[in-house]
Amino acid sequence: MAKIRSKSEDIRRFILENVESNSLTISKLTADNFGITRQAVNKHLQRLASEHALSVSGRTRNRAYRLASVLVWSKKYQMSTGLAEDLVWTSDIKATLGQMPDNVLDIWHYGFTEMFNNALDHSAGSEIWVHISRTALTTRMVLSDDGVGIFKKIQKAMDLLDARHAILELSKGKLTTDPNRHTGEGIFFTSRMFDSFNILSGGVYFHHKFGEQEDRILESESFATGTAVLMELNNHTARRTKKIFDSYTGGDDFGFNKTVVPVSLAQYVDSDLISRSQAKRLLARVELFKIVLLDFHEVKTIGRAFADEIFRVFAKNHPEIELISVNSNSEIKRIIKHAESVVSLPEK
Repeated sequence: MAKIRSKSEDIRRFILENVESNSLTISKLTADNFGITRQAVNKHLQRLASEHALSVSGRTRNRAYRLASVLVWSKKYQMSTGLAEDLVWTSDIKATLGQMPDNVLDIWHYGFTEMFNNALDHSAGSEIWVHISRTALTTRMVLSDDGVGIFKKIQKAMDLLDARHAILELSKGKLTTDPNRHTGEGIFFTSRMFDSFNILSGGVYFHHKFGEQEDRILESESFATGTAVLMELNNHTARRTKKIFDSYTGGDDFGFNKTVVPVSLAQYVDSDLISRSQAKRLLARVELFKIVLLDFHEVKTIGRAFADEIFRVFAKNHPEIELISVNSNSEIKRIIKHAESVVSLPEK
């Protein structure tokens, strides 16, 4: 009996995880995957619909299933004196999220309080909106403010040439425009905890998907003012905050000492990475870490001066830092190997 119940749970979870991208064919897809009849699948679909986990539209042949909204909630907060992320979490957000496994609630607790506090301390805005939507499978939260915009603020504070360089610095971690009150770790770790983490500000859209080392920059319609943060998480994930922290920390001090640098973020559109200046921008602040993974995903080639600045000059001046290149093609590997093999002339 337990095995039958377990298989039924597997079938229903499969349906919930695949129905959005296969709304018209979910019955056949599920039947083929589990080796059962479509009639058997339809019983599961009907049960999920009766539980309001799925919405149904159309008639027999054109019947379509989609995830139904179990919860939609939103509230606006004025950034007045006394507004604090922990109080908002306790009074509103935790209760709205409802019953969840402890590990899932821990992730939401960390992500919400970090992002809400960032808006309070850094946005220079007057209002924060929180919107939560939930289905039987996932929960999605949006926090938006009417402030100066996160990428513009970082670009100005660090005197960067482009808003995309602000994303590059965010990707490394340990970035804050207010070091007296923040460590700069909040956005980095939050982006690694959720299934999907996004920041929209100005005309730039930052995206990180769980399981992928690299972050992505997308062009978007101009977001005139403020910042919007979008977080999404499976309601039944086995992920734990401790495991995410442990992935980037270590040593006797348990410090945040490892980072992944997406090399592609140092590129402009249609520009190759060839100069020492580009390499220096890429390496900004990496001396704060002990292990630096340089991710060359989506980078087709690099110049010799660019490679020399990283893998010979910087490596020689910072022997305490371990530089590791990942996802590099054969040409890039050859250029890196050449840079590492060059013998520096002795200083006079």
